[in-house]
Amino acid sequence: MKWIYVVAGIAVFIKMLIMPNPTAEWSEMAIVESIVKDAGVSNAVSGIIFRNRLYDTIFEVVVFTIAVLGVGFLLADEQPTNIVYQFSDRPSIILARLGATITAIISIELGIRGHLSPGGGFAAGVAGGTAIGLIAITSSSEMMENIYKRWHISTWEKALVIVFILLAAITLSGWAIPVGELGTLFSGGIIPLLNILVAIKVTLGSWAVILLFVRYRGLL
Repeated sequence: MKWIYVVAGIAVFIKMLIMPNPTAEWSEMAIVESIVKDAGVSNAVSGIIFRNRLYDTIFEVVVFTIAVLGVGFLLADEQPTNIVYQFSDRPSIILARLGATITAIISIELGIRGHLSPGGGFAAGVAGGTAIGLIAITSSSEMMENIYKRWHISTWEKALVIVFILLAAITLSGWAIPVGELGTLFSGGIIPLLNILVAIKVTLGSWAVILLFVRYRGLL
């Protein structure tokens, strides 16, 4: 049977060398310009994620939420560790907290202006989670958990998922707000709000996962 696979591989290779690739009748720039115009945002990627394929994005948010719940479920039967591995030397702590500050600012920037420049809700959430992770490895784990419980972060995280799904469902039903002037901060209709909701949701979800790994594994 091996000679069949060899012949098939050679045939495919010859096909790639001889037969030309079909070209589309429209240009790539025309597609991008169409997305930007319809969505009302300068960042075409945000237009695709929160407009053209919003249905998929809803389930991406849901899958991330399930992943956070799954981490808690898998670690629920383990005993909390008494040893937490953290930075102890002063230079590392200062650099980590400086990095956390910079990353947090970048997260806010990506969340607010993600529809205008490269970035968006998911990238902002990753940056926010990174900032929290840097704080977690330089601060008391008890303090991090106390803040998490005091501000009911878990409740806010789940509430944001529900709000995002409701707004996305309303958008998919055909309701829309004016997109505004292209290139301005208040443009893109509901897309900036969805961006911010995703950014906060991913940040808070990352916070929950980080606390679970610190509590049960002692490290990130």
